[in-house]
Amino acid sequence: MDAEQVEALFTRGDGSFAFARWGRPVCPVVFGVDDATLSVVKGAVEAVCGLAGHEMGEMDAELGSNLMMFFFRDWKELLDVPGMDRLVEDLAPLVARLEAAEANQYRFFRFDKRGAIKACFVFLRMDAHLSDVPAHTLALSQIVQSMLMWSDVAFQDRSPLAVAGETTVLQPDVAALLRAAYDPVLPVAARDPAHALRLAARIGVLQ
Repeated sequence: MDAEQVEALFTRGDGSFAFARWGRPVCPVVFGVDDATLSVVKGAVEAVCGLAGHEMGEMDAELGSNLMMFFFRDWKELLDVPGMDRLVEDLAPLVARLEAAEANQYRFFRFDKRGAIKACFVFLRMDAHLSDVPAHTLALSQIVQSMLMWSDVAFQDRSPLAVAGETTVLQPDVAALLRAAYDPVLPVAARDPAHALRLAARIGVLQ
């Protein structure tokens, strides 16, 4: 993956460049799934954190859980969750927009003073499409997209995943970029497109 391809993955639809990675251990919690699916999701978190060389924890000192994943059938269910309106700003208008767009997923981040990710919230409306996706594939895809602040258009034309035999894995170039992004020599956040050059260079070094 060259610098131009890297830059595209962090260039938003409005043309701005924004990169951020986690600056603390990822401490996940999952709502709305059975024990078997919970195990799959946490296994995906462990696998992706291991690939990136980033720590996974049980409890964040500030937030408790900092990667929250919600699985549900209807966006309106969010309006009935106690405290959700404090977690998500302008919850009711957001739910209305997501319903109107017939969206099946939504993700947002919170950042610390350095610009590093300190929390990520993932909402998945299990419509017919998502319900047909194997749990491992869905979990892996969501975790990869939660490990970095990718562009809002990064994976519109291609999936970050690939099929190897009967197993779903990360695309090799995405895996290489993820490892490079968490290299300690690089900053946790950047707004300058020149950061793509540094990421591309680290990919070459790590390979």
